[in-house]
Amino acid sequence: MSLSGTRTHLVQTARLNTFVREAGDPSAPVLVLVHGNVSSSVFFDALIEELSDTYRMIAPDYRGYGGSERKTIDATRGMADFSDDVVALLDALEITEPVDLLGWSAGGNIVLQVAIDHPGRVRKLILEAGGSPYGFGGTHGQDGTPTAADFAGTGGGTANPDFCARLAAGDRGEEATSPLTTLRAVYVKQGFTFDPEVEQRYLDGMLATSVGDDIYPGDSVPSDNWPGSGPGTTGTNNGLSPKYLNQRAFADLDPAPPVLWIRGEDDVIVSDTSLFDLAQLGKLGAIPDYPGEDVAPTQPMVSQLRAVLEAAGEVTEIVYADCGHSPHLEHPERFVADVRAFVQ
Repeated sequence: MSLSGTRTHLVQTARLNTFVREAGDPSAPVLVLVHGNVSSSVFFDALIEELSDTYRMIAPDYRGYGGSERKTIDATRGMADFSDDVVALLDALEITEPVDLLGWSAGGNIVLQVAIDHPGRVRKLILEAGGSPYGFGGTHGQDGTPTAADFAGTGGGTANPDFCARLAAGDRGEEATSPLTTLRAVYVKQGFTFDPEVEQRYLDGMLATSVGDDIYPGDSVPSDNWPGSGPGTTGTNNGLSPKYLNQRAFADLDPAPPVLWIRGEDDVIVSDTSLFDLAQLGKLGAIPDYPGEDVAPTQPMVSQLRAVLEAAGEVTEIVYADCGHSPHLEHPERFVADVRAFVQ
């Protein structure tokens, strides 16, 4: 169930049947919200409500996530299946003017890809806790140098198998690897508390993720390099592997759209010391047989994104204190004000 004033409906595009949350005057400027991995557009309910007095708010679910049709994600295209889905939705809604796009977490990579492949469709970008332009894991240096030739330690094999099993089973418990505990411990800074009813809606959004080789986390292949697996060819986590994702081209756009980058200083997902980077976990002793920093260095995700955005041109970086991976949930009033100021 959405908040009052938000309409939910299915839109058949040229690519798939897409579940969409929408609110606001259809003639108002368009702001598209793109959610992150293992979530859905339900996480934007309050933000949609706050901004719908000024903007036409559109928030789709990824393919295979939330209420959208389950269709295989071709990871060899990086984030392009997702970004092309967004453009197909705009086409189906007959929106031809450039729009503003907000991408949260992996959604940040998706909106960057929209700008790279369809620059005429984008006016401004907002990256909320956006991921590295060189994918997730398996690179080092600000230029995204690959750590292993086969990109070991990235892709579908990086997801915790117990978490995936609980996600597939619809587990609503509070065990250490459950979706609910993950929501509380890493989507936000530990100690942040949700309204219980809202928390259950967010959990519903997580549990609506299709689990499998085709969607989340994706398939994997064995590797002779630590930690023993590399990226397959389908699914979200493989689309985020640096084997297939390199968004350095954003810096070459002429002109690149202005970017507002908002992140939390306590984010443990997208970080230069991310607790979801297997190299960092190995360094901390959580994954055995770590070969050392010389062989498997931690990915400097934030530094990599900053380097590309600054090379592109106009970027405003805002870091929220006492905030984790979800500024729009943890500091909603400030987030709305910052977005309004930038978009206007």
